[in-house]
Amino acid sequence: MINLLFLARPGAGKGTQAELLAKKFSLTHLSSGDLLRQEVASGSALGQKIKDIQLSGQLVSDDLIIEMIKKQLITNPGTAGFIFDGFPRTAKQALALDKMLKQKNCPLNLVIILDISSEEMMERLLKRARLEGRQDDNEETIKARSAVYDEQTKPLIDYYTDQGKIVTVNGSRKINEIATEIEKIVGQL
Repeated sequence: MINLLFLARPGAGKGTQAELLAKKFSLTHLSSGDLLRQEVASGSALGQKIKDIQLSGQLVSDDLIIEMIKKQLITNPGTAGFIFDGFPRTAKQALALDKMLKQKNCPLNLVIILDISSEEMMERLLKRARLEGRQDDNEETIKARSAVYDEQTKPLIDYYTDQGKIVTVNGSRKINEIATEIEKIVGQL
């Protein structure tokens, strides 16, 4: 079983690369953002609460996200592995993921960092907002999400570096160039 994590600033292309990689290696792509957007789209009270949190640029609580991911790990027992996209984002989430994967006897193999500048992040997310009508991709929210990334998610790089699981990929190139590099890296696992 192969378990991978994409770790990057918002808009770096985690979802795009995860989808391509999932198809190539028959892995299950778990996007916390997609799971949250599905809940928002359902119109539930929880979905409205999540929407308010997202529009403020803050992260949904660790406990809620952990439960959503745990459910996905249970409901996909026959998968060849998982690609985690947008989870974990905090130290608490990283520890919970390690525990969940240890219980399944299938640890995280690799953490792929898609490296882009904060300027490129802003440009990409504003473009995505125009193309997809994403309300959570406005300049104020993007700045808040970037600050949250720097404060809460960036420390995970040290956590996974200590485990020897980090590989950094230049995320500023064309999608297919990035995908080719990542496929070669994962193919060596």
